[in-house]
Amino acid sequence: MGLFSRLFNGNSGTKEEKQLPWLDVTELSQLKAIKEKSETKTQIIFKHSIRCGISRMVMNQFVEDFNFEAGEVDLYYIDVINHRDVSNAVANIFNVVHESPQLLVVKNGVVVAHESHGSINGMDLKAYI
Repeated sequence: MGLFSRLFNGNSGTKEEKQLPWLDVTELSQLKAIKEKSETKTQIIFKHSIRCGISRMVMNQFVEDFNFEAGEVDLYYIDVINHRDVSNAVANIFNVVHESPQLLVVKNGVVVAHESHGSINGMDLKAYI
């Protein structure tokens, strides 16, 4: 009966979804604030396409592997479909080519590391704290 319960009851046997301290970036003015905050604390920006299966897969793995303590870093989320202007501004302000999914690590006002697609989950983010 356990097998059928898991198959037909969606909730049985599933792992609780991990929640990250995402800060949504929806306005251009927030990018200036991120740059300023990076002078005292590492800022991480995750650009995600809600229409892309690869982006979803990479994000799910990123969430699973994320292991920072509260307050160690600020973690930002940009929906590149609904906030294309913000996504494009990130490329200009931080001098990186736009990709999605894409992860940027910002310290002292500049991007010190960035990766896209599957390479995101291979990053050693602790090295940038």
